[in-house]
Amino acid sequence: MKVPFLDLKAQYETIKEEINIAIQDVIEHTAFAGGPYVSKFEEAFSEFCGSSYAIGVGSGTEALWFCLLGLGIGPGDEVITVPNTFIATAEAISFSGARPVFVDVDEKTYNMDPNLIESAITSKTKAIIPVHLFGQVADMEPIMAIAKKHGLYVVEDACQAHGAEYKGKKAGTFGVAGAFSFYPGKNLGAYGEAGAIVTDNLELADRIRVLRDHGQARKYYHNIIGWNGRMDGIQGAVLSVKLRYLTTWNDKRRKNAYLYNSMLKGIDGLVTPYEADYGKHVYHIYAIRVKERENVISKLAERGVSCGIHYPVPIHLQTAYSSLCLIEGRFPIAEKVTKEFVSLPMYPELTEEQIKHVVKELEGVLASM
Repeated sequence: MKVPFLDLKAQYETIKEEINIAIQDVIEHTAFAGGPYVSKFEEAFSEFCGSSYAIGVGSGTEALWFCLLGLGIGPGDEVITVPNTFIATAEAISFSGARPVFVDVDEKTYNMDPNLIESAITSKTKAIIPVHLFGQVADMEPIMAIAKKHGLYVVEDACQAHGAEYKGKKAGTFGVAGAFSFYPGKNLGAYGEAGAIVTDNLELADRIRVLRDHGQARKYYHNIIGWNGRMDGIQGAVLSVKLRYLTTWNDKRRKNAYLYNSMLKGIDGLVTPYEADYGKHVYHIYAIRVKERENVISKLAERGVSCGIHYPVPIHLQTAYSSLCLIEGRFPIAEKVTKEFVSLPMYPELTEEQIKHVVKELEGVLASM
């Protein structure tokens, strides 16, 4: 049996008719850039998240970047985040003109360690970006308390946490804004690039709407220098269809994760994901930890099981950020876990038979090592 890491076609087959109708509708109405199909999705997504406003943009990277620009963060400012995330988190900070400042993470959740934040705050700090890694919300209560104490903005990187919860409240709704990615493989994925910002701040929402449309509040009258960051109409239509299924799909991911957990429990040399009791994990990624990670992945591939790595090199050790002069050993927990992560197949359509096969082959590989 072969088990793919991700199977987007399997999901498409379950909603094929609705998707095809939605795309054809956009084509017939020639509403390709922004427009009514994006507005419809924005309304539905803000309601789903429990926020007042949602603004559709071209990607999750743009969502983060527009949040910072809309808050006036720029050259000379610092933004605190974590090093074990996709580079887009840091890119958004850099392209706003600010400097990323990293803090280490909790070894159980792999999310920002609130106990380390205050020591990283300086007179230049303007914001904190906690990353809800792999589908689990960071510990937001202490993060928000620290931000309030020091007068800092909190922008949530919720790009992997669509529908995840913290004490009954959805990801993206704790800080001044939350940024989401709808890259195709996400829990809520578009059929191309797309992203969104959610916020309760009308002034910020209005600024971001202007920024994403070349700085114009009305056509051809540009009050500021903006960017072309609109969401495509087709992506808005596709996401509107898929959003109706997101809760069901997340529940299936959780069920699959629990099956993995029960079958992998007690295997020597393997750490399964930890779900904090304060929240609801949506398992965008099901990442175990093992030694000799590359060897494990290679042997699993030989046995027909495709895996991934999220993310092999923490940002502070990437060549792109060598100018920060942060040497290996600076963030020991992030560095440790990123060397051990193996992402197993995880998607709603994954069957029990497939999961059992993955576990059987994984056990065989670990035993042989």
